[in-house]
Amino acid sequence: MGKANLLILLVVAAFSACQNQTQKVGQRSEGTEPVKQKWTVDQANSWEEEHGWLRGSNFNPRTAINQLEMWQSETFDPETIDQELGWAEEIGLNCMRVYLHHVAWEVDKEGFKDRMSQYLDIADSHGIKTIFVFFDDCWNPIYEAGKQPDPKPGVHNSGWVRDPGELIFLDENLMPLLEEYVKDILTAFKDDKRIAIWDLYNEPGNNRLGNSSMPLLRNVFRWGWEVRPSQPLSAGVWNVQLTDLNRFQLENSDIVTYHNYKGPEEHQAAIDTLKLIGRPMVCTEYMARRNNSLFTNIMPILKKENIGAINWGLVAGRSNTKYAWDEPIPDGSEPSLWFHEIFHPDGTPYSQEEVELIKNLTKVQ
Repeated sequence: MGKANLLILLVVAAFSACQNQTQKVGQRSEGTEPVKQKWTVDQANSWEEEHGWLRGSNFNPRTAINQLEMWQSETFDPETIDQELGWAEEIGLNCMRVYLHHVAWEVDKEGFKDRMSQYLDIADSHGIKTIFVFFDDCWNPIYEAGKQPDPKPGVHNSGWVRDPGELIFLDENLMPLLEEYVKDILTAFKDDKRIAIWDLYNEPGNNRLGNSSMPLLRNVFRWGWEVRPSQPLSAGVWNVQLTDLNRFQLENSDIVTYHNYKGPEEHQAAIDTLKLIGRPMVCTEYMARRNNSLFTNIMPILKKENIGAINWGLVAGRSNTKYAWDEPIPDGSEPSLWFHEIFHPDGTPYSQEEVELIKNLTKVQ
């Protein structure tokens, strides 16, 4: 079966399930399952009307190699965050997607929340909403608090770490800690208007984890329902082969979020299929120049369809995501074509043509 047909069947199944389950909100099922608190379609549409067209980047300041370096007290860098979000504001971006990490919270719970508040203050001063991400199955499986490694020259995301990574399979006490973490953060910021979306789990099943990510995915939605913040809960679909995970994500997300690094024809096909769900949509990752996923050919489609447009990368820095996923340049020299990112570290655009297009689409003069 082709990928497109598979996705259509998946979405139709999820749509049918959504219609049935909407009637069950507020009813406790048998056993220990919580009351499901998924939004109605009307609630989702009201959120969309309030927020308008979200457009922005996945954000990690150029001074941070990963989430821990961004959020730990020793390396939290509000001055750089303020500068870079100022550059984003100047080209009309109004939303950033920002990864958290439970270890930064575990080491310093109140300090971590204070730094989140500082970040939100800075972002808000630039007219920028935030999508916070809890868990992530991408890149390095192990991590530790404290000083983070230096980047490997020319290697994309050489220091990025999963959350919770391999520890979820090794420590039976971790799941209760993760529950405390998620509920603490959601409770603290459940009514914060500066937060647009809670992205509960980035690319569950990546790194060949497959359905072994399902227990945490189910749990993080359950924890979210038990707090039920005023912002939408979602987990983006990203790989049509992960049918069980995709079905659960689509059935349980308040709004539809997804990743797509393909060219315009394939991206449009994904949009047309996911629109069958009948809920607001946000593309939380796109734009990989080598793959023909560009600002010039994708961002206009997303605006026309009123789909949130969150590209990967704002400013080139320690994450090394200007290099392609699978094309390292060991001497660290400049790639002939940047994979991600909009700005050089000094704030000059990688491509003035791209920046002018973004400013035109966001109506910045």
